[in-house]
Amino acid sequence: MVKVFDLNEVDGLLEKWESVYKKGLLSFWILFVLDERPTYAFEMNTLIQQLSQGTISADDNSLYRALNRFEDVGLVSSDLQPSPNGPARRYYSLTTNGRELLRRFIDRNVMVFRSTEVENKIEILMTKT
Repeated sequence: MVKVFDLNEVDGLLEKWESVYKKGLLSFWILFVLDERPTYAFEMNTLIQQLSQGTISADDNSLYRALNRFEDVGLVSSDLQPSPNGPARRYYSLTTNGRELLRRFIDRNVMVFRSTEVENKIEILMTKT
């Protein structure tokens, strides 16, 4: 017999799944935000939350670790700039290599959701009860 989950159990499983999913997507969102313009880490988290419609947020340590990793491998560069409100801020920019990586990631992993077949299947799934 197949166990039928109650909504609380489904929510618990969803939270676990999303936790893993969101950790993997933080890199995408960081590079995606930096594609628009140079940004400092505190501002970046706000932009990520806005663009992801509140589904992704990161603590400062996670952002800085990722940014340092990206800078080490040449995906982003950084520049210390004076701030009108206190100490200088480190602004991060997407490099040409970072933009190419982002473009390829989107092509391989995001654009698939825009295919007619996948869009239709999602629409059907979302109308089922």
